[in-house]
Formats: sequence, C-alpha cells, structure tokens
Amino acid sequence: MAGGQQLTPLGWRRPDLFAPTTFLMVRHGETALTAQRRFSGVRTDPELSETGRDQIERLAAALDRLGVGPVHSVLSSPLRRARQSADILARTLGLSVGIDQRLVECDFGEWEGLRWAEIERGWPAELSAWLASTAVAPPGGESFDTVAARVRQLRDELPPAQPGRTVLLVSHVSPIKLLVSLALAAPVGSIYRMELSAASVTVAQWFQDGQTSLRCYNDTSHLR
Repeated sequence: MAGGQQLTPLGWRRPDLFAPTTFLMVRHGETALTAQRRFSGVRTDPELSETGRDQIERLAAALDRLGVGPVHSVLSSPLRRARQSADILARTLGLSVGIDQRLVECDFGEWEGLRWAEIERGWPAELSAWLASTAVAPPGGESFDTVAARVRQLRDELPPAQPGRTVLLVSHVSPIKLLVSLALAAPVGSIYRMELSAASVTVAQWFQDGQTSLRCYNDTSHLR
C-alpha cells in the first residue's frame, strides 16, 4: 500500500492505462555559484558558465540515447540558468520553450549567495530549525512545503492534459527532488537525502490511474 492506494503490478494493468505522461526532468547546467557551492535560488539569477553551457550541449547531443522516445514539449523555469539550458535543448529538438513559474527554484531568502559554512556561522538556530522541518523557511525566504505545493499542482495538471506524451522540464534542485518525492510517495523531507548534479537527467512516468514509475535519477552519463 502507498498513500492508501492498492498497488497493481505493472504487467497486470489494463492496456488503456499504458499511456503514461513522461517527465524528462533536467537540472540546469553549472553556474559560477554552482561551482562555488553557494545557495542559488530566485534572488540570485546567474547565467550558465562556460562549463554549464558545455554540459547542456553534451546533454542535447545525447537526447536521442535516453530511451524515452520523442519529446513533445519543453517547459522551463523562468530563471536565466534554466531558460538558457532549455533554449539549447529545445533548439536541438526543434521545439519552443514554455515558461512555468512553478518550476522556479526555492527562494532561500537571506541565505542566497552564501556557502553552507557562512550560514552555519550567521544563522545557527535558523539553520537547525530549517533542517528539522520542511515547513520552516530561511529568513525572508520560502519553505520546502510551499515549493512542494506548487510542484504538486504542476504534477496534477500535466498528466491528464498530456497522456502518452513526454514533457521536458528544465528546472532546479528543489522542484526536481520534490517531483521525485511525489513519484515515490515519500515525505517532503526526503529531499534532504537526495543529491542532484548540474545538467543531470531524471525520468518519472505518471500513469492515468495515479501510479508512478521512477525510471532513472540523477543520470550524468552524458557528461563522462
């Protein structure tokens, strides 16, 4: 049982349920802040670095080897690092890019642009509270529960509207991890136990009966 639902083995399902919506989720390429391991949310809006552009170009060249079939549409966070990544990928696919605000990164408030050690020194109590509860936001920022709510809305909306289609979602660490937690029926706090690399690929399928299948996570084989 998961979330109160009876799980049915995939091979026993009715044929009409085998038209899942595939979320091909890509984290944007590296930026200067990514390389420096600094918090980068909404307020810091860096461009892709030269390394980041190269990462996404290599991913674009490998799209036909991902095994998800044709990509039907592209949605991106409005932040520059995601939009620039989406533009490169969409150009390869011959598609246009749609912008969806729900794919934007978490707002880390006063912590944006800082390293972990700097936050530990300046906000030790606030950091402990943030790590203890996904309902707690960084000072002046946004909680993971709030991000989860907007990501869940996107998850609920896309599969009924695009059955049997593959949607390329270009986003950030927090929204992608939260979509994975939804696919696994895991709590929001599970994102603290996930690693997500720049220019990585994660694939999840959403079936019409509400079941899900996480096909791959944090794949960076195209960068090797």
